[in-house]
Amino acid sequence: MAKAVKKSSVKVAKKLPSPFLIYWDKSNYYLLIFGIVLLILGFYAMSIGPWDSTSSLVVSPIILFIAYVFIFPLAILFRKKSKSKDEINNSQ
Repeated sequence: MAKAVKKSSVKVAKKLPSPFLIYWDKSNYYLLIFGIVLLILGFYAMSIGPWDSTSSLVVSPIILFIAYVFIFPLAILFRKKSKSKDEINNSQ
């Protein structure tokens, strides 16, 4: 009699790549770093001088507003347009 050969059913888990590696480019990281630098400058401008100085009441909130409302969302949502296959074939 022939012996039946057992197949080992070991499931190998697929490793999914990180979405940050797929989506984020250098430009996204540069924008994020620029936003962090703006935050540091904004909070520093708020801390110098007396509480009723121009830098604390006018300049600092404007810098912080730009960082929070424009730079950080831009860093998260910015994506370069990739060339489609037709554009690549036409350029060659």
